[in-house]
Amino acid sequence: MLFSSGGFDFIFTCMFLLIFGMIAINIIRGIGEWHQNNQSPRLTVDAYIVSKRTNVSRHHHADAGNVGGGHTTTSTTYYVTFQVASGDRMEFSVRGQEYGLLVEGDRGQLMFQGTRYLGFQRYS
Repeated sequence: MLFSSGGFDFIFTCMFLLIFGMIAINIIRGIGEWHQNNQSPRLTVDAYIVSKRTNVSRHHHADAGNVGGGHTTTSTTYYVTFQVASGDRMEFSVRGQEYGLLVEGDRGQLMFQGTRYLGFQRYS
């Protein structure tokens, strides 16, 4: 036999701990970023929109008992890159509705807190 029952249990336990550890690390990082953003000042700076992009994720979910079936779900994340007067560029994740209203080249005031996008008010 290639794997004994004890060997399988060991590998299963290691994989479970590895996956659980990765999930725990991501949760801790998320909480750390959230806390750091809350401690950061809210800033409003002159900026203009340099670019926009999207990231589409597709996930296939198999239906139990149906070999060829299942369903696919997609999610889209929207990003906008701003350039401030110092020449620094910052990319923020924005909601889809806001993404549709923002246009490359728009100038205005960018409001943010750490890595958290708060809004953009274009100049009239």
